[in-house]
Amino acid sequence: MQITFLGTGTSQGVPVIACGCEVCQSLDFRDKRLRVSIHIEVDGKRFVVDTGPDFRQQMLRERVNNLDAILFTHEHKDHTAGLDDVRAYNFFQKRDMPIYARKHVLEQIKQEFHYAFTEIKYPGTPQITLNEIINEPFQVEGVTFTPIEVMHMKLPVFGFRVHDFAYVTDVNFISEIEMKKLEGCKVIVMGALRKEKHLSHYTLAEAVEVLEKIAPEQAYLTHISHQMGLHREVEQELPAFIKLAYDGLVLKLD
Repeated sequence: MQITFLGTGTSQGVPVIACGCEVCQSLDFRDKRLRVSIHIEVDGKRFVVDTGPDFRQQMLRERVNNLDAILFTHEHKDHTAGLDDVRAYNFFQKRDMPIYARKHVLEQIKQEFHYAFTEIKYPGTPQITLNEIINEPFQVEGVTFTPIEVMHMKLPVFGFRVHDFAYVTDVNFISEIEMKKLEGCKVIVMGALRKEKHLSHYTLAEAVEVLEKIAPEQAYLTHISHQMGLHREVEQELPAFIKLAYDGLVLKLD
């Protein structure tokens, strides 16, 4: 299995428009963060989790020329706004793009991209097949994904586990029942927005505390704000098994 971090930033990305802070002005490539998303290549199949506003740029950068399906964690714009660009895959792969999400996320997508679901479609609109998932394991192209339901303030969000890898982004609470689904993972990716308290995201300290409790072999932090600080400085503060993810980082798992 190979994991590629397509984007590791929060909703505004890093640098933030018009911001003059040291992170946004940094020349370190690791401080340049597109909106959060990952690409998973497993068992010969390719999946993307979330299509944020930078989806097209991310697919071009990583040369993802084939895509089997898209999974959505939740309906916020920084996770869905780039869905229109599946049109290119429709054209070259000559098939609809299957997407997988819980019911209320699919309903939101149908509203935001209404033109893709009308009875009479304008030529060239995205061709999408909707697949509803619930909080139970499901298969896509023979690959089993296990949803992990977490809370993003009051909004339920799905993380996903596939084999010994788990990915959880927008989160500020995980129940004990859902936490058990993360046990035994070799690698966990967890959202951590900044150091200061936030109403709907884990802080750096909170994410570290959760990861120390689960104790995977390796962990990476994502969904990072410019308020977190410089990559090179923050990473020095972390336990040895936890690192900050950065755009373009590739993980290879047995």
